Amino acid sequence: MPKLRHIALATQDPVKTAEFYKQAFGFKEVGRAGNPNNPKAIAWGFYLSDGTLNLAVLKFQNVDQLGRGLDYVGIHHFGVLVDDLDGTAKKLEALGAPCFMKQDANTANAFYETKFRGPDGVVFDVSEHPWVGAAPAGAAEAEIKETEPAA
Repeated sequence: MPKLRHIALATQDPVKTAEFYKQAFGFKEVGRAGNPNNPKAIAWGFYLSDGTLNLAVLKFQNVDQLGRGLDYVGIHHFGVLVDDLDGTAKKLEALGAPCFMKQDANTANAFYETKFRGPDGVVFDVSEHPWVGAAPAGAAEAEIKETEPAA
C-alpha cells in the first residue's frame, strides 16, 4: 500500500527554518541536499525526520517546478512511497496526472523521485525507495541517524 513519507517546504532561509523545526518538535537532521554555492543545483537545504516522515527544507534556486516563482515560500510538494514505480506511473498518467520529471538512466544508482502534477497542479513525488530518515513501507518508524546540525 502506498505510504506518505515526504513533504518538501520551500523557504528562503533553510538554515533558520530547519533549526526552528528541530527546536520546536525535536526533529533530527538526517541529511543535506544540494549546495548553496552551486548555481546549477535545483535546490539546497536540509532533510529532517521524526522517524516516519522526511521533511525537506529547501531553497529552490533555478527550477520553478510550481510556476509560482523561485521566491515562493510554503509547502512545495509531497512524496509517496510505492511498491511498483512503473505500474504506479502508468496508473497516474491514465488518471490524467502528467509526469514531468523522470530519472535519467545514467543515474540509476542514485536516489530519485519521479515527479507528477495532480488534477489541480499540485506537485507530488513517487518513489520505490524511502527518503532519508523516512520509515519503509512496512515499518511504523525508522531509526533516526542524525547528521551534523545546521550551521
